[in-house]
Amino acid sequence: MRKKVLAILLSAGMVLSLAACGGSTPPATETPAQSASTETADAPAADKPAADKPAADTPADAPAEPAAAEEPGDDLVAAAQAEGALVVYGSCEEEYLQAACEHFSELYGIKVDYQRLSTGEVQAKIEEENGNPSGDVWFGGTTDPYNECAGKGLLEAYEANNASHLLSDMYRDKDGYWYGIYKGILGFMVNRDELARLGVDAPKDWQDLKDPKYKDLIWLSNYNTAGTAKLVVNTMIQKYGHDEGIQYLVDLDKNIQVYTKSGSGPSKNVGTGECIVGIGFLHDGITQIVDNGYENIDLIIPSSGTSFEVGATAIFKGAKHPNAAKLWIEYALSPECVELAAQNGSYQFLVLDNAKQPEQAVAFGLDPENVMKYDFEDAKQNTSTYVEEVMKALGGGDDRFKTE
Repeated sequence: MRKKVLAILLSAGMVLSLAACGGSTPPATETPAQSASTETADAPAADKPAADKPAADTPADAPAEPAAAEEPGDDLVAAAQAEGALVVYGSCEEEYLQAACEHFSELYGIKVDYQRLSTGEVQAKIEEENGNPSGDVWFGGTTDPYNECAGKGLLEAYEANNASHLLSDMYRDKDGYWYGIYKGILGFMVNRDELARLGVDAPKDWQDLKDPKYKDLIWLSNYNTAGTAKLVVNTMIQKYGHDEGIQYLVDLDKNIQVYTKSGSGPSKNVGTGECIVGIGFLHDGITQIVDNGYENIDLIIPSSGTSFEVGATAIFKGAKHPNAAKLWIEYALSPECVELAAQNGSYQFLVLDNAKQPEQAVAFGLDPENVMKYDFEDAKQNTSTYVEEVMKALGGGDDRFKTE
């Protein structure tokens, strides 16, 4: 009850804050990746509706009942249960990953081992294993690293039955190498109390972040490890052009205090005031406000436009449990899975036509359609090159970019 009341009280102020920024539209420092396993005891926004695809010809007061997810075929379930196990690498938040894995295990009596890693860490691990992966499926995290792995032959194509419920073809790889499960909007999260103490206005747009008044106030995730940061690279290049986009990131670096390992890292430190301006996905900021009570956080959609992530899921090429992996994809593309996100502190917009959108994202006036057109094909072909070019332009980086 407290969370719902807080979201309602904050929503009016947040809508005003987002409009002013041009949108028509106990936390802690990151901990090392953890692993766990689950096993059953017995084997068997503002201006537009905050939804990716409104139902056609349906009165607002009498919404159509969405079609149910396809039930996996008995043969697939039996084959998956015969394998008896599944290994999941998750790049969504730990709580959602755990809930999804435990529920899959409860549904099908399949033992699930999982580990939370950033998308960059998963990509590096799978590239090193080169066709002999230690994991079976990838769950959550932005699609840029997924596309890179697909391009290198490290993902297995699968035509999922439940893909018929995706809101558009934008939310899947055309050859079935990955499927979208959620959508997140890139923006700024600021600690309004700390900005007031310093006498500094909140940034309204990307170019504002280069102002010297923000020196050592900004946190961003690491280009080498975080899909969020890779999306920032692609966004700036698509927004400003190749050379200008890279120069923008060089200029921005002068004001960056910390580069975190994972994309949600900045958001987790804004409420405490350790980070004053964080760049990341706004649903991570909602988590800090609604779940952790940080009412001092404002969410800002850049006034000249921003991009978005499509969080995905995929099968690794050479998976040891291929049938369990296919069953996972069907499960991941069902309301039963994706609606667990909002129940576990993850408030992304969902991209299935039969799933219920999280009330928290709607309450904060975020519009999932008010984003720039993102060139996924360019990102698929060039992300690794762009990141290398950015790091070279930054002089190879320093201790802030080192990874374990």
